[in-house]
Amino acid sequence: MNPFAAVPSSLDLLESFGIALGLGLLVGLQREWVQKRIAGIRTFALVSLFGALAGLLGLSHGGWVLGAAFIALGALVVVAHITEWRSPEPDSGLTTEVAMLVMFATGALTVLDHRLEAVVTAGSVMVLLQSKKTLHTMVRRIGEDDLREIARLVLAALVILPALPNREMGYLGVLNPFSIWLMVVLIVGISLAAYLAGKFLGAGRGAALSGFLGGLVSSTATTASLARRSHGAGACGLCLAAIALIASAVVFVRVIVEVIIAAPGHMWLLLPPLLAMMAWFGLVAAVVHRLSEKKSQHHADEQPPSELKSAVLFGLLYAVVLVVVAAARQHWGNSGLYAAAALSGLTDMDAITLSTARLVSTGNLEAATGWRMILLGGMSHMAFKMALAMLLGARAFVKPVITGFSVALVGGVVILVVWP
Repeated sequence: MNPFAAVPSSLDLLESFGIALGLGLLVGLQREWVQKRIAGIRTFALVSLFGALAGLLGLSHGGWVLGAAFIALGALVVVAHITEWRSPEPDSGLTTEVAMLVMFATGALTVLDHRLEAVVTAGSVMVLLQSKKTLHTMVRRIGEDDLREIARLVLAALVILPALPNREMGYLGVLNPFSIWLMVVLIVGISLAAYLAGKFLGAGRGAALSGFLGGLVSSTATTASLARRSHGAGACGLCLAAIALIASAVVFVRVIVEVIIAAPGHMWLLLPPLLAMMAWFGLVAAVVHRLSEKKSQHHADEQPPSELKSAVLFGLLYAVVLVVVAAARQHWGNSGLYAAAALSGLTDMDAITLSTARLVSTGNLEAATGWRMILLGGMSHMAFKMALAMLLGARAFVKPVITGFSVALVGGVVILVVWP
């Protein structure tokens, strides 16, 4: 459809020009507040109106008018920047100048029947302009190792992933290279995002935040770390136990997110019992946290958690789980599936969750069997961490951890038996 095909009615034009004026005033207010000499509230309002007027003329005379107006504005912006650069106190940045060009385009969008896009664009421009100090602080806190891991994630997601074939192949026809690597990107992305969140927000703001961030990165590693720390914790063993339980409860948040992503068409069949388990486990963790007398300071790792080697190893594990689950289903029926889920869940929940959700989404597994496999894997995962706490932790830590996990496991058994 040609956006320059028809001229809107007078009322629509008045609304469009009003929106353009309001958006220009909004962004101009921010520039005026930071005392920019090149452009302030009036200039930005005029630029947006100029964009709307150019868009209107483009509707009646052709799109070349809009292009010519943009070039003319660009020339004015260049002249203004050169003048500013030659002033006694020059501003070497180009933010205001670029914002003017964007707001011109925003004004044109309002007339070309793209008002929502115009509002979103102008809002984004204002947020970016106002967040200068925050963004610069974040950039300064990102180290070389962080940039390396972000680059690796970009490589995995935007370079390798699109090049992989998106079709089932291999043994039993359950191995899809694109889907397998997509899950690798998902897990690495979640871990890296959790690490950066802990770095920027600070992980020493109480047991709840510490447990939540630890659960996003690795609840198993969090439990092992807390168990080792508990030998010197003394009376704070209950606090460390609360963090471990919160981290383990957050695993079910990850499970639910992964189910939604991997099987969006079947999520309403898979999610209710998993949500019930998450709520029950969350209640148990909240009670233990409530009983703790003081909060623990659990610091996030100094190094980013994701490495390309770890991503490849997870991809291999995910592929193996897919094959094991498919083979178990073919040779032993549901009983074999549940055994495979329990074994897979001992050390990792992501692989069994994503592979099971994938099988459900492709119609190779019933939803009722799928959620039971995921829940059984989660219970196996809890049992493994409980054993880990018993082996590594002090008594003050082990007792509340065993109690919390045991109560959660009882709830899981009830859900498995009672849920239809």
